[in-house]
Amino acid sequence: MFGTLGFSYVGVIFLCCLFIPNIFYGLHLPTDNLKISENRILLAFERTGQVLCTAMVVIFDDFNIHEINLWSIWLCIAFILMALYLFCWGRYFAGNHVSRDFYRPFLGIPLPLAVLPVAAVLLLSVYGKVIWLAIATMIFGIGHIGITAQHWIAVKKSGKE
Repeated sequence: MFGTLGFSYVGVIFLCCLFIPNIFYGLHLPTDNLKISENRILLAFERTGQVLCTAMVVIFDDFNIHEINLWSIWLCIAFILMALYLFCWGRYFAGNHVSRDFYRPFLGIPLPLAVLPVAAVLLLSVYGKVIWLAIATMIFGIGHIGITAQHWIAVKKSGKE
């Protein structure tokens, strides 16, 4: 419930899935990128959650695969959500690098590049039974999904959707 300190290779895999596409995104911003004033409270939640989640997925051994059992379904679902997240990044990079491709729904999931990683990490916390990561993920999710929603609303208002 509180976590066992130790290195998590599963956490490192999750971080790579999160950080690598974001690095490429920084090099390939949408061609119609809008400057949006982000809510400072949401931004504080997002940054705090990012730092906490990044640290926690690596420092708790509970996320590693110790044995395969029924509980492992949580980890499988988390990896499926992460794969869908990477697919959505592929959709953006394969397209014209426009905001619509970045924010549009996928399989009925609104704001998939914000919702999917939050859901995946939350399920990782369930798999590892680490309450601290669940709390950190909720903090991150409030900020990240909230800011992404602000951006999507601005894109729709600008007529670039």
